Amino acid sequence: MHDFVVDLIDRLGLVGIALMMMLENIIPPLPSEAVMGSAALAIEEGRMQFWPVLAAGTIGTLAGNFFWFWVGHRYGYERLEPFINRFGRWLTVEWEDVEKASAFFRRWGHWLVLVLRTTPVMRTLISLPAGLSHMSVTKFVIFTSIGAATWNALLIGGTRWIVRHFPGSEDLIGWLIVAIAVLAVAGYLYRLATWKPRSQRP
Repeated sequence: MHDFVVDLIDRLGLVGIALMMMLENIIPPLPSEAVMGSAALAIEEGRMQFWPVLAAGTIGTLAGNFFWFWVGHRYGYERLEPFINRFGRWLTVEWEDVEKASAFFRRWGHWLVLVLRTTPVMRTLISLPAGLSHMSVTKFVIFTSIGAATWNALLIGGTRWIVRHFPGSEDLIGWLIVAIAVLAVAGYLYRLATWKPRSQRP
């Protein structure tokens, strides 16, 4: 499985990594852990280099986050709410989630964009309230880039550390990467199939 994962990411190349990281921030079931973990294995085999991979992953992440920032900035609360109410189930998000994230953003300020990008919590969702509050584009790009680069570096570095300190773990990591991707897709499909607005829940 390790060979399959490395061959796949090697064939996709840096452009493929950037594209997948962009989609990971737009479409729910594409985990960054699987993408960056696969790239880390390719780096360990000498098929890729750390800095180009980090740059590609960060550019892709920034592009995906900027999409949601632009949506919030361009359409605002009044025009965005009907869209979320109609199509939110495909993102497994409803307007109340956006309002909570916006309130959280207003309380803690623009630094949330930087801090949350380095954690698994609300990493992408925070871009929408940042756009809704018309945060400075320059500040958003800088904060998101720093946070995304930190998160991606942690994923790459963590995977490489495991490989180097636990010989023979490459194949296990390969299976783990595939499992993460499969579980992410399965989890999204389950949420989609069982999705109900809060007003319809018991």
